[in-house]
Amino acid sequence: MYVITGITGQVGGALAHALLEAGKPVRAVVRDEKKGAVWSARGCELALATMTDADALAQAFEGAEAAFILPPPEFDPAPGFPEAREVIDTIVAAVARAKPRKIVCLSTIGAQATQTNLLTQRTLLEEALSKQPIPVTFLRPGWFMENCGWDIDSARNEGIVHSFLQPLDRAIPMIATDDIGELAAKLMQEQWAGVRIVELEGPRRTSPDDIAAAFAQVLGKPVRAQAVPRETWEALFVGQGMKYPMPRIQMLDGFNQGWIDFEGHREAIVKGKTQLVDVIRKLVAR
Repeated sequence: MYVITGITGQVGGALAHALLEAGKPVRAVVRDEKKGAVWSARGCELALATMTDADALAQAFEGAEAAFILPPPEFDPAPGFPEAREVIDTIVAAVARAKPRKIVCLSTIGAQATQTNLLTQRTLLEEALSKQPIPVTFLRPGWFMENCGWDIDSARNEGIVHSFLQPLDRAIPMIATDDIGELAAKLMQEQWAGVRIVELEGPRRTSPDDIAAAFAQVLGKPVRAQAVPRETWEALFVGQGMKYPMPRIQMLDGFNQGWIDFEGHREAIVKGKTQLVDVIRKLVAR
């Protein structure tokens, strides 16, 4: 049995699709039965659990050939990341009780960074799961191409992509969620010992200028990237409702300054096949 947390999200859904296409039995871990109905209809077994309920999560992991761990995102964490720490403690307790044969955990590019930032939540998860005896693979993807979904309205209505990634011609690793799910499915079916790290990016690195060009191609109109001034970020994020904007700002600084990057050699990084323009075309069509 292949157990998937986060199956209702883009990565978890792509992973489940890939495993089902391969004829593997899948157990979908969901918070409520209604959210799992689409997967139940596709033949998945359902397990009801939240990522803060160790007993329910342990039951979901029982008998797993492999468990895919994807904690819920926390985009506005309190100081010290208490929300992430509670989830991590729950995951570790559930794993210790259920003892799945192996674990694939969705982490992130830059999880090895020592500077505190929004992605530190994944650093903490890697540290905790690395200490337990079950074989674990940390899948570290680049920046999600699907984040471009936030830029659709401004690209369509203003001809502008407002970018926090800067400078505008600097390319960083990006990846489509379908490619993440496809690789996760492959990794879950492999055998290994101990802890391993697999890093993943798209066919080519991508800059904000590239994103604007892709929007222009899809929308059939001129689109340009425009940098959002760094000194305006904090007030902007607070105005959007964030209580603790600094981790997000520090993450963006990490990408822009280059200390959030892959840890391994470039030739060892796995390459996805999905092009940015194809992701944007799909996002715009929704």
